Amino acid sequence: MRSRLLLVALAVSTTAASAQQPYRPTTVSADEYARAERHLQPALANTTFGGAVQPNWLADDRFWYRNTTAAGAEIVLIDPAAKTRTVCAAQMTNCPGVPANAASAPPGGGGRGGPPGPPGAGGRGGRGNAGPPLAMSPDGKLGAFIRDWNLWVRDVATGQERQLTRDGAKYFGYATDNAGWTRSDRAILLWSPDSRKIATQQQDERNVREWHMTNVRVGQPDLQSWPYPLPGDSVVAMLHHVIIEVESGRTVRLKLAPQYHRATLGDDISMNDYKWKPDGTQLALASTSRDHKVTILRVANALTGDVRDVMTETVATHFESRTGWNVLWDTNELLWYSQKDDWGQLYLHDLGTGALKRKVTTGDGPVTQIVRLDEKNRMLWYMANGREAGQDPYFAHAYRVGLDGRAPQVSLTPADGMHTIALAPSGKYLVDTYSKPDVPPVVELRDADGKLVMPLERMDIARLVAQGWQKPIPIKVKADDGKTDLYGVMHIPSNLDRNKKYPIINQAYPGPQSGSVGSRAFSAVRGDRQALAELGFVVVSIDGRGTPGRSKSFHDFYYGRMGRDNTIPDQVAGMKDLARQYTYIDIDRAAMWGHSGGGFITADAMFRYPDFFKVGISESGNHDQRLYEDDWGERYQGLLVRNPDGTDNYDIEANQTLAKNLKGKLLLAHGTLDTNVPPENTMIVVDALIKANKSFDLLMIPNAGHGYGAASNYMMRRRWDYFVQHLLGAEPPKDYEIGRRPTP
Repeated sequence: MRSRLLLVALAVSTTAASAQQPYRPTTVSADEYARAERHLQPALANTTFGGAVQPNWLADDRFWYRNTTAAGAEIVLIDPAAKTRTVCAAQMTNCPGVPANAASAPPGGGGRGGPPGPPGAGGRGGRGNAGPPLAMSPDGKLGAFIRDWNLWVRDVATGQERQLTRDGAKYFGYATDNAGWTRSDRAILLWSPDSRKIATQQQDERNVREWHMTNVRVGQPDLQSWPYPLPGDSVVAMLHHVIIEVESGRTVRLKLAPQYHRATLGDDISMNDYKWKPDGTQLALASTSRDHKVTILRVANALTGDVRDVMTETVATHFESRTGWNVLWDTNELLWYSQKDDWGQLYLHDLGTGALKRKVTTGDGPVTQIVRLDEKNRMLWYMANGREAGQDPYFAHAYRVGLDGRAPQVSLTPADGMHTIALAPSGKYLVDTYSKPDVPPVVELRDADGKLVMPLERMDIARLVAQGWQKPIPIKVKADDGKTDLYGVMHIPSNLDRNKKYPIINQAYPGPQSGSVGSRAFSAVRGDRQALAELGFVVVSIDGRGTPGRSKSFHDFYYGRMGRDNTIPDQVAGMKDLARQYTYIDIDRAAMWGHSGGGFITADAMFRYPDFFKVGISESGNHDQRLYEDDWGERYQGLLVRNPDGTDNYDIEANQTLAKNLKGKLLLAHGTLDTNVPPENTMIVVDALIKANKSFDLLMIPNAGHGYGAASNYMMRRRWDYFVQHLLGAEPPKDYEIGRRPTP
């Protein structure tokens, strides 16, 4: 009897599954494109109100902020001690301490709770009305800038300019920002707190190989040329560290060999790797090896240029600091970020000897931000991911811990969601804002131990919902190993018919420096993902292994295997898992699209999984890391090693070597003036496809950079058309123009 019941149940299940017919319209109309367009940012702007508090703290822990409502803006005063919320009158007469011009003042103010930027960092202060951007001194009196490869300062009050260095030369200039794909005329430097010295570098690129590009125009094109080193190049950008005394113009060269153009925080130099002693007599700096595997913390004498090594950290793959590092000068200590226990943690070291004093933070989940370091009271506030049980491991929460191990670690933001905090100067209160991809922000006031004091605001999304907003669906799937949980978001048509099966499009980014999903905080719009879903697709983004935000081993999953394991196996496994969870997904009609790194893995997916992915759109892909700037490839793929037979360790990761495997429909797109990922990256794949006699589509956007600028809507429409035609099997509206119809 039980066997018969089981057979009947299986038959019913099979019948129900087979009853789902593929969603296959013959045409998609211009009206349907217009409906999709109503899910883009221009249409949904000004449809949410409130849910954001940027506190302006007063001396007694009261604070005021500007709140937006559907009826307009209001100024709100909060008294934490009395637990009162007062909406201020027009002249602030009922809100003592709030400035009379609060309603017209810029939103925000002090005490937001984020880590303060380095004073006088490059580019701060703006351009004014003439000349290059100024890097302002902490006292606001001087602005530093570059002219003819040398460093100058301008007196803000008088406009008088003075030259500080005189031996700068082409490609050997002071404070220049022109290495690899990053180019600007801002000055990269750090002022001392007393505004009397500048720490910077003379960047040597004199023998670095140049990249060349020409624009599209009537007549002879203009030629752009600039240093752009590649993996394996014998000469790359090198930094000669200097300290410049502003008053005298004296240059103190640090007694240190030239260092590689690298940083602990990313793939470009950063003035966050410099820390001045408050009196300007010493400068701490971190140097990273060419392959990012060795980082050395040093301290320099600002008067003599003498340098001593404090400590060295060596890793097997690549070192990075998600939070940066801090110096406690009064106690001669160093707060250092390390992933040596497989999680990003903060450690306290002796600044004199480099010896480890203690591990400051603990727990399963990486520290992601230093909110505040209170040296006097020996207290640290920080953010970390994944430490609250049962929540998305990418959700950030706030914590407090003592530096000496006596004050226990305290969780300050227990609510389920992605948190940011603004800490009162006294440390007695914090403003906690949290949300999820599908849940709008809630803002609460909490005390020093995380106990709720009072609710503050909640985002009003009534107008957004009335507009037809479709919230994303948080998803959890298994990785290719069948064990590891992966997380992401899914977008479905607002008029989904669960009796039909819809093609699935994976909007992907492989990392390693970021992932597909982006922020876990609420956002009314996530690119054109929902708009694309409205045309009859299920659109997903999954953060696979190899992306940051979790453990070191999770992040390093495909280190040195940039093509073979660059999250595509996890993406395929995740998509199949979703199809098991949601029967309206048609896994036999699977596609992928992505930009930059996402363009790289889209082509890779089409070549490595030609029977699974039917359609791909690859935009601005870095298809061969040997054609992309040296720092990125050498950081994640390792140094280029040439073999006796002429091959190297980058060969197998290059998309053109697999182009012969293409079976589905592939659209390649690139801007012809992409100085980030040069268009040769796409053209080398085009060449391989032609030689393999493969049919494909190509869209080169004249004079467009890495982003497509004025052609962005055109590219978006072509993307919609391509999926409608080749994945949905329908005819798109002819030459629909996104942005032409007025938004509601």
